[in-house]
Amino acid sequence: MGRYILRRLLQMIPVVIGATFLIYAMNFALPGDPVRALGGERPLPDEVQEQIRDRYNLDDPLLVQYGKYMGNVLQGDLGESLAVRRGSDVSDIIADTWPVTARLALVAFAFEIVIGIGAGVVAALRSGSFLDNLVRGSTILIVSVPIFVIGLVAQIVFGLRLGVLPVAGTAQGWVSYILPGFVLAAISLAYLSRITRNSLMENLRADYVRTATAKGLSRRRVVGRHALRNSMIPVVTFLAFDLGTLLSGTIVTEGIFNLNGIGGIAFDAIRQQDGTVVVGIVTMFVLIFVVANLVVDILYAVLDPRIRYD
Repeated sequence: MGRYILRRLLQMIPVVIGATFLIYAMNFALPGDPVRALGGERPLPDEVQEQIRDRYNLDDPLLVQYGKYMGNVLQGDLGESLAVRRGSDVSDIIADTWPVTARLALVAFAFEIVIGIGAGVVAALRSGSFLDNLVRGSTILIVSVPIFVIGLVAQIVFGLRLGVLPVAGTAQGWVSYILPGFVLAAISLAYLSRITRNSLMENLRADYVRTATAKGLSRRRVVGRHALRNSMIPVVTFLAFDLGTLLSGTIVTEGIFNLNGIGGIAFDAIRQQDGTVVVGIVTMFVLIFVVANLVVDILYAVLDPRIRYD
């Protein structure tokens, strides 16, 4: 297991380099001049533009720019913002906005696990019943509706009509994240419930479940100890993949609920061609994603003893 973890950690290096390089290259290829955009309606003097280009290595070829950037990253320097928060360190920008996005993603992840897995288990155990049809119908409906529509409807129903949850800002602490967290997790939990249902139904028809039942084990023990445990492998895989989706999806959700998180900063950085901020945020997301996938691979052996790593 130790050798496997070490090998996976080494595999993370080219993944991080490849992802950051693609984002850096895309920013490099965007039309327009970020230096000229700094001046707005009043163009900066040529001398000032040259100083800025020299300071941020903007006149260097792409590979040279990227090499210098990654060299600074290895020293803990993610660079300075060129437009979003001019002159501020990218690490400070991420530190200021990350807590909001982390809380939002955590609440969404909790909704996804509790409601998504719970609904899938109920649907599988009551296959063909009203509850099963309700879960399948509601998941299709949720997936078919755009996320911004779900957010607006949730604000109107739970915020304006019922008045039970705040609809904007973070003034009320964790309560402020309940509604946006549910909206962020809505589509994901719909997919997760169907994955859980299908996986559990398949395992309930397996030979080992019939054998356990024939031995006289209780229904709860057969389902909870054997069938459900083996059904969690595709569920855990989806959760690890969806973690990155939740983080990237905060751009829309934070805009709907007026949350000052990292999603809004990323959107502003893309719009203003602030490549340093964009690459810094993407680098953080990539690291979270690859670490989550490493944890999932390790959990496979815990969920299914037949899985072993040499």
